Amino acid sequence: MTVPYSHSKHEHDGFERPTVRERGSRGPRVFASGDLKLLALALIAEQPCHGYDLIRRIESMFDGAYSPSPGVIYPTLTFLEMSALVTCGVDDGKKSYSVTEAGRLSLEEQAAALQEVHLRIESSRRMLHGHDRPPQIHEAVYNLRHALQKHHGRWSPEEVRRVRDLLNDTAKAIIDGPSVSESSNE
Repeated sequence: MTVPYSHSKHEHDGFERPTVRERGSRGPRVFASGDLKLLALALIAEQPCHGYDLIRRIESMFDGAYSPSPGVIYPTLTFLEMSALVTCGVDDGKKSYSVTEAGRLSLEEQAAALQEVHLRIESSRRMLHGHDRPPQIHEAVYNLRHALQKHHGRWSPEEVRRVRDLLNDTAKAIIDGPSVSESSNE
């Protein structure tokens, strides 16, 4: 089943969306909740650094397309320090951060989460550089989100399983790529 997608603001099928970002609106969110703390901890574990150095290292991960602001980095460093995951010393008159043993243990415990952060960074980097999905895929994702929002809201256990299985099967099929039979039919 194909969900209709409206390219016109004048059609009222429930799938309208603004076509232009309003001036001054924020760009796409680069990090999920907790990602920056985990990434900062991992980068400090690789090499102790100053806050500004950390900003530049993260910026280089995005090939310059994104740079975290000092207003985000320094509170993150303060949180890591207050959590005893990093220590702060002074090097050439600047604060320098190093990982603690507790920080290393935390990184070991969160290895899978850190891997997910790196995958999201790669995806964000591609998106910020314009290597994002084709417009047809954006439309399909948009339609899926709106179909879920327009769902009647009666989430019986059977309906939860049905929708979950549809979404999981689709995700798996996307990851697996085209099957041999699909490839030979093209």
